[in-house]
Amino acid sequence: MTEFLGIDPTLEDYWRSVILFGKNVASYKFALAKSLFELAPTGKTFITLEELAEPFSRHIAEHLKIEDKQATSKSSRFLDVCRQFNAGEIAKEQLIKQTVKLGFVNVIDAFHNLTDAEIPQRFFTDERKGSNKGIALTDELFQLLESEQFQKLYQEVEARWRLVETAWQLKMSRNLILVSYDPETELLFTRNNRRVDVTTCRDALNGYQKGKCFYCFGDISIESGVGTIVHVDHFFPHALGKYGIAQPINGVWNLVLACQACNCGEKGKFDRLPKLRYLERLHTRNEFLIKSDNPLQQTLMQQTGGTETARRRFLQDNYNRAGIEGGRLIQWQPAFEYPTMF
Repeated sequence: MTEFLGIDPTLEDYWRSVILFGKNVASYKFALAKSLFELAPTGKTFITLEELAEPFSRHIAEHLKIEDKQATSKSSRFLDVCRQFNAGEIAKEQLIKQTVKLGFVNVIDAFHNLTDAEIPQRFFTDERKGSNKGIALTDELFQLLESEQFQKLYQEVEARWRLVETAWQLKMSRNLILVSYDPETELLFTRNNRRVDVTTCRDALNGYQKGKCFYCFGDISIESGVGTIVHVDHFFPHALGKYGIAQPINGVWNLVLACQACNCGEKGKFDRLPKLRYLERLHTRNEFLIKSDNPLQQTLMQQTGGTETARRRFLQDNYNRAGIEGGRLIQWQPAFEYPTMF
């Protein structure tokens, strides 16, 4: 995903590209990612398969309780073992043993793969050929632990997992899945006879904005109690809804994450329309979502257009209308902006 990685990608960019843009036929990559983040703080550089099997199988088992379908294949011996553990039919020792045997067949090999390439950085290396089989954690993974964005990265894995398994859960054609936004709870949800809450809007969108405020590119927090919590902002102000502009006004395409200062600070945006140059940034962010294999992809295409040309035209047409019918809205930009991230 060269557009997302940019010219000088960071370790966080490489990690996010794996989580957000990799091809998924099962949820094992997400379980492995969460396991890596659990094991790295121990300081151990070599992790045996037995040590890896404990958090890996635990995360899979926990998600099976949320949604039983964790892969696109019709059957899986490993998932059956996890189901047996959840049902109390086998002990944890048996689960660990079977996870070592069945759980890592493909995920260790494929973890660093994107759709059409591998990332040049490695967060672990495969050490299963020796007598003591396992993985070796790299300096790059330990550097991620020291990053200010570490906790965000962990939450983004869970959000991405929930989006992917929701698509499998609904058992619907992808072009029929529509993710909606609840402004009161700030949750993304979808419906298939009943409402299914997927994940928080903050967790789902943060990775695609590289953990930065959409407007000023300052750091943002998606974790309650840590710093100033990020705001979910409507790029096209909600006030435009009464003119029939930028519909659906609560669509995911129109939601961005902004720091408190940009959203409602002394010189904040409030109900103003961002200056025209930010429209290209919104298009870029939305294209990141569309190139990611999850229900948000189809949602944005339904809301804004099936081709990139159509989506550009959708945004520009709405911006033009906002300038005419909602012309009283003063255009806005932040007082200060960090270097461009996307």
